[in-house]
Amino acid sequence: MRKAFLRVVLFLALAVFSQGDFLSAQATTHEWEESEYYYFNYTIERIYSHRLGYIVVYRRASNILERVYLPLEWFNDTGGKGELVYLGSGKEWPSMIVYYKKGEFSHVRLRIRKYAQHETWGIIPFNVNIDDFFKDIDEVKMVF
Repeated sequence: MRKAFLRVVLFLALAVFSQGDFLSAQATTHEWEESEYYYFNYTIERIYSHRLGYIVVYRRASNILERVYLPLEWFNDTGGKGELVYLGSGKEWPSMIVYYKKGEFSHVRLRIRKYAQHETWGIIPFNVNIDDFFKDIDEVKMVF
């Protein structure tokens, strides 16, 4: 029994000392590089689906609602300027994440509920013409 205990203690001591040498060697040789991407995350107050794209209403820092127009063609192509992530039925609230690369707009990710029965989905009245808002959009211009 005593020999087995000594073997376990010796094994654990050897494992701890060898692990410490490995971690210290790894920490001194690795250099972290700053990413060229950064992002802003916005809570979606309301989202509207339109035949030309999505209208997202978000709350800016001064508690004022703003809206942004996202063309549908951004979400059609893989590697495009837009990505849709459908949330399940959990407690996570829909959000919009806007990514920038080297200070320039890169892409947007909408994390939304799949089903339009969720309270963040809105309906655009039929008599409202908003087609002009979707013309010539190359980037998302966020108001902070």
